[in-house]
Amino acid sequence: MWWYKFNWNGETVRESTKQSNKRVAEQIEAAHRTSLAKGEVGIREKKRVPTLREFVEAEVVPFIQARSHDKANTLSYYQNGFKLLLAHDPLSSSPLDAVGSDKVAGYVAKLRKTGQSIATINRRLEVLRRVCKLAMEWGRVERALPKIQMLPGENHRERVLSAGEETSYFEGTHAIGVGIEKAYRGALLGIRATLRGEQPNRPTDPFLLRDVTALLMDCALRPDESFRLRWDQVRDDALHLPVGKTENARRTIPLTPRTSAYLAMRSSVAESEWVFPAGTKSGHIEKFSLKKQHTKACTLAEVPYFVLYTFRHTCLTRWASYMDPFTLAYLAGHSDFSTTRRYVHPQAHTVREAMERARTAQGGHNFGHSDQNAVESLNEAKDDNELILKGKLWSGREDSNLRPPGPEPGALPG
Repeated sequence: MWWYKFNWNGETVRESTKQSNKRVAEQIEAAHRTSLAKGEVGIREKKRVPTLREFVEAEVVPFIQARSHDKANTLSYYQNGFKLLLAHDPLSSSPLDAVGSDKVAGYVAKLRKTGQSIATINRRLEVLRRVCKLAMEWGRVERALPKIQMLPGENHRERVLSAGEETSYFEGTHAIGVGIEKAYRGALLGIRATLRGEQPNRPTDPFLLRDVTALLMDCALRPDESFRLRWDQVRDDALHLPVGKTENARRTIPLTPRTSAYLAMRSSVAESEWVFPAGTKSGHIEKFSLKKQHTKACTLAEVPYFVLYTFRHTCLTRWASYMDPFTLAYLAGHSDFSTTRRYVHPQAHTVREAMERARTAQGGHNFGHSDQNAVESLNEAKDDNELILKGKLWSGREDSNLRPPGPEPGALPG
């Protein structure tokens, strides 16, 4: 068994090669000397770069779970994104430093083949972009990874309800609640209740849809914020939201007379800490709790189907006509104005009014009136046979070309 021994920077290095072949032992000693020399001049052995799958499963998933443990929607968003990302083997089995535009393009092509919309594909690309950003921040790669760009042509939520659509919809929600109560009273007089002794289940919240959508419409809440609203957050005739989607989601929103009345009626019979309790795992209603009733309300109102988020868009759009951007961003719970701008959709009448205000500020109610004033002023100057230009009074015959006055006569410089 061969050993080697040498001095390095005043220290003795003595180790066994565990080899009986002298040639191999010498090669091992040379490799050890080379490794020490590289470390002294700042050269390190290149670390193994993990694959995308290894990095996501071992580091990113635990990080997201720890950071967003109380945000169910955020966890669901990343879980769905990771599932599709890791299912694409050409990308997930690739080392992080080998993730290039070609592999990203292949991932996008696969999503397109499955019929995913541009908006859905962009959400998946956002997850990949977050993974690449964390890999660079944590030093898992030695070079910058390619920038993940979103696909153009995404359809944003831009629908805004008109006043008539709002009225028709809430009439529909009221009709649904009345219908539930009527069906219960009818069941009490039915054969199963009167002859068989089977009592029907009393409806606990027939006007649930009306109350939730009123909060969305009047207070511009996110649907999730209304779903998990607690009674201790309703006080002093306002909603006090402690946490939310962003760091600026903590805010206080005054109640309108309509929402204040609805919440007062609910609080008089409340038996839960939640404003909108339900028999779900969380204890409060979820996004699927209102799906059927919302669809029915749209049908009754003869309004094309829209998502619940449309109420928030509508409210913020109406507020934008009367609020400064800082107040609007605060009530919306946005961190920056670029997000607020996506919720503000100028209406046709608002654009016309703004243009008229600009024209009035320029000196007339409209451009035609201003032009007419200019012509009349020029005619009056012609009649007076005088024209004022740059503060000097000068005149000319009507049949001559008007010229500015020449320089004042004076002695030539000596």
